[in-house]
Amino acid sequence: MDIDMKELEAFVSVVDRGSFSRAAEALYLTQPTISAHVAALERKLNIKLLVRTTKEIYPSDAGNLLYDYAKEILRLRTSAVQAIKAFSHEMRGSISVAASTIPGQYYLPKLIQGFRAEYPEISFSVQLLDSTEVAEQVAGRKTEIGFTGTIISLPKCVYQPLAEDRLVIITPNTPRYQAYHSTGFPVRQLTREAFISREAGSGTRLETESFLKEMGVNAKDICVAVEVRSTESIKQMVSEGLGIAVISKSACEDYCQFKKLLAFNFDSVNLRRKLYLVRHKNSILSPIAQAFYDYAASFYPKGKG
Repeated sequence: MDIDMKELEAFVSVVDRGSFSRAAEALYLTQPTISAHVAALERKLNIKLLVRTTKEIYPSDAGNLLYDYAKEILRLRTSAVQAIKAFSHEMRGSISVAASTIPGQYYLPKLIQGFRAEYPEISFSVQLLDSTEVAEQVAGRKTEIGFTGTIISLPKCVYQPLAEDRLVIITPNTPRYQAYHSTGFPVRQLTREAFISREAGSGTRLETESFLKEMGVNAKDICVAVEVRSTESIKQMVSEGLGIAVISKSACEDYCQFKKLLAFNFDSVNLRRKLYLVRHKNSILSPIAQAFYDYAASFYPKGKG
């Protein structure tokens, strides 16, 4: 049996006011609509709820019984709505976030700083993982919001573009590589260099392999000398001459500024990829998590980093 809240509201209002017309006025409805709601309720319950005489309208015994329950149901509904609104306005609590390296280290701090300036009572629990692990955390409802460097195809995850990131080749700052300043780094040279790479689940690695494939380079032809989970470790290893790497431009700016590294576009193309917000397809975010999700989605205009 499906009892509509509007039917209960109409019934309670008629009992309270002893009149269909006054109930209609109080609920900003027409009198026929109030009559229809009450009639539908009586039909569903298969019992007369109101006694109508030429002088008055009053509840039957069954109507008196339902009236108390209906008042409590309506009161609980109002209390629930007020509680949620109060919770939303207070904006207190903790938000669980999982982020891959690039968005986690170079984008998320700005988002959290800006959001907490508006809502200082909100704290964050942040896990730094690779993009695949982030998507798995969201799909498993172990975290509310994720940030990834690529789209991981899991049916329970929904992706929202966050910002646009640029990938560059980084090399040691030596005369041999300085020669590429005017021309860009030759794509064909990739298969002749030792390569420092992120782990298999990394968004940077997945996007790099995709870009290389588009440019006619088979990832299997790349000589991976070292594979690590840390972008910081990659920068340090490249600066010490262990090889070259493809990483986010925002991640290498500090080393380039102090001339520890050189950063190049490819000679044929600028590599750009999107960073993403991730949420579970079927989960309703908590009010504070929804507020942060909306804040993050609009933080970088037109998806630019």
